Amino acid sequence: MKPPYRFSAAAFAVIAAASLAHAADNLKVTIGGLDANGRLADDAAFCPPTKGGPADVSPRVSWSAGPEGTRSYALTMTDPDVPKDMSLINKPGATIEDAAPRITIHHWVLADIPATITTLEKGAEGDAVTPHGKPIGDTPHGRRGANVFTGFLAGNPDMAGTYGGYDGPCPPLNDERPHHYTVRVYALDTPSLGLSGAFDGPELEAAVKGHVLAEGEAVATYALNPKLTGGK
Repeated sequence: MKPPYRFSAAAFAVIAAASLAHAADNLKVTIGGLDANGRLADDAAFCPPTKGGPADVSPRVSWSAGPEGTRSYALTMTDPDVPKDMSLINKPGATIEDAAPRITIHHWVLADIPATITTLEKGAEGDAVTPHGKPIGDTPHGRRGANVFTGFLAGNPDMAGTYGGYDGPCPPLNDERPHHYTVRVYALDTPSLGLSGAFDGPELEAAVKGHVLAEGEAVATYALNPKLTGGK
């Protein structure tokens, strides 16, 4: 039988240093306004349960500074829990089971965030539902892409348009699964990804490849099904 492999003190030092270096490459991301269960505030939702109150207010998001060489950041917010069969969404008498097939959509797409910015204050990327969408393109805190509502609302003449910036949750009332909203921030080695026009989330995710120095994420939940909210 071979004796157990022994690490030298020098080897342990190398491993420890590598672990610390890896840890330094992870950004700490924080979403503001969550309750004790990690649920987004109702005012962050595109369609909150209470009509007439504030809605579609982008939450405060902050992150730790990227490593040396960071020249910009990029940010996305995705929901991986959207039912693949959209014909079931809020259909009377239908229930979307937890195990139903799901797809991922993008609620927030922001590129070319200056390296000096590590916080987006509440409301910075939207403070109300905006028919026909908020503008895409350059802002003082980054370049907006188009989010999923551009496609979702294309058939509604009262709402159709290109939706830039943040547009929040609107999970189905009949969905048995709480939705998980993942805010991911990338620290990049380039001041610009060169994206323009109505670029979307998948285009941003493709563009960051080869430029990521560090990244991190935070996850919040949201649901409208009374069975999941305790009637809230």
